[in-house]
Amino acid sequence: MKKLFGVIGNPIGHSLSPHMHNDLFSLYGIDAHYHPFLVEKGRLAEAVTGLKAIGAAGFNVTIPYKTEIMPLLDWIDPLAKEIGAVNTVVNRDGKLAGYNTDGPGFLKSLEEGFPALVDPAILVIGAGGAARAIYFTLEKTRPAAIDICNRSLAKAQSLVGESQTGVPSSALSIEEAAEKINEYTIIIQTTSVGMHPQTDVSPIGLDGLNKQAHAADIIYNPSETEFLKQARLRGVKTLNGLGMFVHQGALAFELWTGIKPDTDRMRKTVLKQLGGAKC
Repeated sequence: MKKLFGVIGNPIGHSLSPHMHNDLFSLYGIDAHYHPFLVEKGRLAEAVTGLKAIGAAGFNVTIPYKTEIMPLLDWIDPLAKEIGAVNTVVNRDGKLAGYNTDGPGFLKSLEEGFPALVDPAILVIGAGGAARAIYFTLEKTRPAAIDICNRSLAKAQSLVGESQTGVPSSALSIEEAAEKINEYTIIIQTTSVGMHPQTDVSPIGLDGLNKQAHAADIIYNPSETEFLKQARLRGVKTLNGLGMFVHQGALAFELWTGIKPDTDRMRKTVLKQLGGAKC
């Protein structure tokens, strides 16, 4: 019997996950299908019950349900609990287990794009769900420091206040972070600034950026945001969000099937859907 996987969210029509996972099922000869499910506001519990009732083997969770789904699950991985969000669910004999592969996926992308960085001083721009996943994952690698800057300083302070690793960490305003931008080895942009319709805007000024620094953005469409463009023009190595998207999907696929998938193929599948954009 064909296994069912999917992604739930709202909106969901733009998702590239079905293309990526269905190609992998075909590649590895797995009798399965991955389907996007639009879940209307207020109907998440019904949707989860329905997926469980029809025996869905697993599914991804995207905006706006990554936190709301947590009370509906039978077990949650410790990292996902710490992050406060779940993006991958595995059905194990009728019990739903929740994981967060966003942070680990970003880390794999970072290690792939910026190898051999030792004890980096990190600045994370933003304090939303993606920032939380990245912050709690990266602090476990014991960097020299990891600061958070955000338009709402209180939100950045709240996130930093949850850290229990002892890694030096400060909450900064956007202006404060811009003033000391030269002190960071890696600057990570986690907000939606740079996506349509804000494609010509950067969330932070990069004057004074150290040319030995590295700039990463979780956005992959467009392939080069204004933030990455400004970093590149200053001679800095850059990395967009395609790797994060691919690796979070690869980790989910492995949780569902036990197979470590071909991430190069996954990347090519996504690029094909994006119209062959260079990343």
